[in-house]
Amino acid sequence: MTTAEPDEATAPAATSAHRDVVPLRHAARAWFAISLQTFGGPAGQIAVMQRHLVDERRWIGQNRFLHALNYCMLLPGPEAQQLAIYVGWLLNGLRGGIIAGTLFVLPGLLALLALSAVYVGFGGTTTVTALFAGLAPAVVAIVAQAVWRVGTRALANRILIGFAVTAFVALAVFGVPFPIVVALAALTGWAVHRWRPDLITGSGGHKADGDRPAPLIPDDALHHDQPSARRAATILTIGLLAWFVPVAVVAATTGTGSVYTQQGLFFSGTAVVTFGGAYAVLAYVAQRAVEDYGWLTAGDMVRGLALAETTPGPLIMVVQFVAFLGAYHHPGALNPWLAGIVASLLTTWVTFVPCFLFILLGAPYVERLRGNHSLSAALTGITAAVVGVIANLGLYFAIHTLFSDSRTVTDGPLHLELPDLATVRPVPLAIAVIAAVLIFKLKWSVLRVLGVSAALGLTAALAGLPVT
Repeated sequence: MTTAEPDEATAPAATSAHRDVVPLRHAARAWFAISLQTFGGPAGQIAVMQRHLVDERRWIGQNRFLHALNYCMLLPGPEAQQLAIYVGWLLNGLRGGIIAGTLFVLPGLLALLALSAVYVGFGGTTTVTALFAGLAPAVVAIVAQAVWRVGTRALANRILIGFAVTAFVALAVFGVPFPIVVALAALTGWAVHRWRPDLITGSGGHKADGDRPAPLIPDDALHHDQPSARRAATILTIGLLAWFVPVAVVAATTGTGSVYTQQGLFFSGTAVVTFGGAYAVLAYVAQRAVEDYGWLTAGDMVRGLALAETTPGPLIMVVQFVAFLGAYHHPGALNPWLAGIVASLLTTWVTFVPCFLFILLGAPYVERLRGNHSLSAALTGITAAVVGVIANLGLYFAIHTLFSDSRTVTDGPLHLELPDLATVRPVPLAIAVIAAVLIFKLKWSVLRVLGVSAALGLTAALAGLPVT
């Protein structure tokens, strides 16, 4: 069976549940293109998929895309990668989900592995420091653009805008834990739907599909599996074996007390508690990795986070950097460089394999609930609130990129982090402004903006200006 190419205006014929609705080679090329543009954290990554899959290729409708996103927002782990797995599964079944999820993290894995090696070997050089210093402010502008794009599509009315603003204030001003924000958003979405169904509709509360051409692939042509106990048991068994067999092999060959076994078990645990994005768990990771295990220093952790911000893929990929340095400093019987590579790959494996398990196990059940208007309303409330969550993450990154110091104001329920305005960094601020003009005004691509920003950082350093 063939499916229309992205520039064709005809929709493919209906297909069975177990055949590809998009030729797998076309889908793989699309996912590879997406994987090279996944900068700027979850907001930017979701916006890239929105542009490629919904707006340009029209392989999936806006509401169906947001329905998948709603479910991914509820899961621990990187929601953008989980969304890629989900949409890949809708388009090409099991193969599509695996290909989409793997390609989504592969460029980031390779890039951060290389940067980890560069950091260990050349981290003290002026050139490398200047390049990284130029990239970080550009990401501030990229995240701002992504928040705007996602927000304009997901916040269809004042009620949903109120959800986003409330979530932002709860997180940024009062330090309310993310799970509580999500639970309250879901409950409020359900309650508003019961009171005024027109404000949060059963289809997700979004009118975007009515404002754009229909998707080339009808909803009933997308892949689906019938939920069953047998299927669930099979997916669960294979997923758990894939997750933990490598850890068991490492423990058997290097010992239960080796750095590799410690990292395999530790990052397996963090993979199931990363609700609310990477920032929600990185404080815990930093504390354990620095203070308890001694894998790296606090300064290393901060610089590793900056590196992860400037590479494609999920921000949680920073755990790969942590693992590389930890194994490099405690290699055991292995060569330090080989130890770093082994630890990086193992940590990446145990971090992202659970994402495939969560999606492939749960997606058939979520698909059956698409017609449940009350549940859709609750999930719509979550989606709107998450816009505020992502904006809060953007604020956090801006504070720590554009200012040298910040302070936390704590007074009763108030828990607000404010930048020290006297410590503003002029060069990063100027690069961020230039990047914003290039993105918002001139509509430059992310990769071009990052290239210019890196060059500006290097130029400033050669001119003797402070770039960090």
